[in-house]
Amino acid sequence: MINIKSVSEYLDSIAPYKTQCDWDNCGLLVGNAENVVEKIGICLDLTSETLEDAIKNGCNLIITHHPVIFSPKKTFLSGDLVYEATVRNISIISAHTCFDCAENGVNDFLCEALEIKNAVGVENDECVVPMARVGDVEEISPVELAKKISRALSATVQLVDCKKPIKKLAVCGGSGMSFFEDVVAAGADAYLTGEFKHHMLLEAKERGVTVFVAGHFETENPSLMNIKKSLESKFEGVEAILLKQSPPVIFVKEEE
Repeated sequence: MINIKSVSEYLDSIAPYKTQCDWDNCGLLVGNAENVVEKIGICLDLTSETLEDAIKNGCNLIITHHPVIFSPKKTFLSGDLVYEATVRNISIISAHTCFDCAENGVNDFLCEALEIKNAVGVENDECVVPMARVGDVEEISPVELAKKISRALSATVQLVDCKKPIKKLAVCGGSGMSFFEDVVAAGADAYLTGEFKHHMLLEAKERGVTVFVAGHFETENPSLMNIKKSLESKFEGVEAILLKQSPPVIFVKEEE
């Protein structure tokens, strides 16, 4: 029988918790490490939707990407998602920035999905190990690459189109705006991430760097399949499922 401690130690081996950013909170955050694993649910975030799906499917361990506890909390009351998981004896492990930068993690998944070749990590003072990636793509126009990203991630893509062919693409899932200067210094013609502020989009346009903004959820969520596959390969007989989670936003446009 596999206990929760064993799962946490395995995740630590493939996405070392020590590689997390200093502001992050990764590892076993809720529950009893000695409990036997019955079923594992995997999701980007602990939400009412994912917790309900975990309970419905009999999961007693949830692995989230975004930590369920970021800042110190003074109360855990009825209705709080962590409280509701705890009273049901559900443990929670979070693997955030350690999975962003891991082999086969968020950003390696993006490289594979977009057929980026010779990808290397981009150094940044914020990270213990490189998180963003940059590599070669077959020459492509910004509009055509935006369409490719949309198909690969099932995402609506915002594009800062500098109208220059793209040969070297950088990627960082989630909120990757802080790596912009680093990927430019690494020679990227274009940068894909999940979020970008307006003033930085203007700056990118002025500097001739094409930017694709495809959504925080959309650039991270698909990579969770790699955690599922890895766990099922390591722990024979333990079932891992991807919990149902809807994107937090929808796009509405009135037809003319």
